[in-house]
Amino acid sequence: MALFDELKEKIQDDQITLVFPEGEDPRIQGAVVRLAEEGLVSPILLGDEAAIQENAEAAGFDLAKVKVIDPAKQDASAKAAMVAALVERRNGKTDEETAEKWLADVNYFGTMMVQMGQADGMVSGAVHPTGDTVRPALQLIKTAPGSKRISGAFFLQKGDQRYVFADCAINIELDAETMAQVAIQSAETAKAFGLNPKIAMLSFSTKGSAKGEMVDKVREATQLAKDLAPELANQIDGELQFDAALVPSVGKAKAADSTVAGQANVFVFPSLEAGNIGYKIAQRLGGFEAMGPILQGLAKPVSDLSRGCSEEDVYKVAIITAVQVQNAR
Repeated sequence: MALFDELKEKIQDDQITLVFPEGEDPRIQGAVVRLAEEGLVSPILLGDEAAIQENAEAAGFDLAKVKVIDPAKQDASAKAAMVAALVERRNGKTDEETAEKWLADVNYFGTMMVQMGQADGMVSGAVHPTGDTVRPALQLIKTAPGSKRISGAFFLQKGDQRYVFADCAINIELDAETMAQVAIQSAETAKAFGLNPKIAMLSFSTKGSAKGEMVDKVREATQLAKDLAPELANQIDGELQFDAALVPSVGKAKAADSTVAGQANVFVFPSLEAGNIGYKIAQRLGGFEAMGPILQGLAKPVSDLSRGCSEEDVYKVAIITAVQVQNAR
């Protein structure tokens, strides 16, 4: 069975509600109509109600099964409750006036819906830059217990080949502790896709073939990850070069005693530039479909789309987000 058929089967009867702050965008509208008609999620569109309906009619979309909320027309009591909840969540860092200004922004409004349990997850980023999606999530939903940072993973697929690459989207500089956290978060993402994670901590060195601070960092991150998640100790190894991590013959030659070398399916890069370049090479030269970024480490699921996304991308990222909701439950 194809991956997304498997994922759709998993979430089919779970009644998961996702909010989409960019409700006026035709790509979002096309995706949510499909999701609603297939009974995969209960979607909520945010935005100017008249513009949403006008754009849907122009594109030929029937929003009968889609809930539409115009934050500007929110009931006074509901607005007051959301403002109060935001102020409380910010623990004195934000006053009521600022909270009202924030909630005029659809991303803040959607994030508070997730925080208050009015939606299970959020999908945004088709129109807004990453910061506009991530900032409200960090301020209001915050990181999951045990996570000090969030990270961004991509799921890559071609035929029967399935891999997770991280961090490709969030942390510009990764110290050893951050890299270890990314590894543990990526293991959970891999499990959500039905993978038994084999996690390679990547470097330009394999098992001491080169020396230097960058190699030491990866080696330290590997040990930290094992200490933080002992249940994954036999499923994490490093430092490994990419070919040693992926190719069985190379892994055997360079790291014969490794439980990961030559069979890795989760690749943790030592810097954002390496991860971002790496997934795009796999996508553009290797012919892999790249889905993401999948935000990891948040207390509740929020997904960030690319502004160049297609309707199909939105549809698939929404399914991935619903799976994250299901796993969190």
